[in-house]
Amino acid sequence: MSQFTRRDFLATSIAAGAAAAALPTSAANAATSHAATDLVTLGKSGQKVTRLAFGTGSRNGYVQYSLGQKEFSRLVAYAYERGIRFFETAEAYMTPAMLGEALKPYPRDSYQLMSKVTTDPGVDPAARFDEMLRIHKTDYFDIMLLHWQHTGDWVETTKPWQEGIVAAQEKKIVKTRGCSVHGLPALREVPKFNWLEVAMIRMNHKGTIMDGSVADNGQPGNVPEVVSHVQQVKKEGMGVISMKLVGEGHFTQRSDRQEALRFAFRHAGVDAVTIGFKNTQEIDEAIENINMAYA
Repeated sequence: MSQFTRRDFLATSIAAGAAAAALPTSAANAATSHAATDLVTLGKSGQKVTRLAFGTGSRNGYVQYSLGQKEFSRLVAYAYERGIRFFETAEAYMTPAMLGEALKPYPRDSYQLMSKVTTDPGVDPAARFDEMLRIHKTDYFDIMLLHWQHTGDWVETTKPWQEGIVAAQEKKIVKTRGCSVHGLPALREVPKFNWLEVAMIRMNHKGTIMDGSVADNGQPGNVPEVVSHVQQVKKEGMGVISMKLVGEGHFTQRSDRQEALRFAFRHAGVDAVTIGFKNTQEIDEAIENINMAYA
């Protein structure tokens, strides 16, 4: 697989810096004022979220689940107090009920909740969404994604779930719809699927745990192709949320975590990112790294 090299990254960074330098002072200041806790709009959906989301799916949520409810709630409170108002989970994770409990102290309209539904065949979507509302302890979802789409025929095979999400939107228990994709066969279908309002796409500068020729094969992802799809879906008016910004824990050096975020925002042009946390230091670092990505 081809990878975006460090030389490519540095060249892109230099070009971006030169472009910023050529801007009028007011425009240059605006270009560097982005913050992790700013609200951004996800494409034509109109849905606003903070640029950084608190992720709860590290190793399927086991990392967060192992903290226990008390410590996990303390971590969510710490993130909320520092301005993170976007929280992400999935029906298949170990964390939806824990996240619902942790968010109970806060007004529902003060944060955004994104979840993902498993698109099992032969299941009633309406019943599944009712169950998810109960488990998540919420009245509605700001964003609902079709979870883990990884085959080239997913647009066809998930039609009952697409219809279910539209019905949930009509009932106002889902505000915004989208998908999360794993692997290039699935990702290649995203730009031409106008039903989508939001796409969740894996992204980092090294292609670690990122989209390759098949889903999750352990090989480096094809970074240039993934970036091209991100940029195309943005042109189509979709919002883009990215995951795997710390390479699912593989980026042990902070310099890699910084570079991944700078790459995602400044080169690929994603709107928001989700990062899983297990302590307050990781929250502080992520906020700082995103703020630095635009500096």
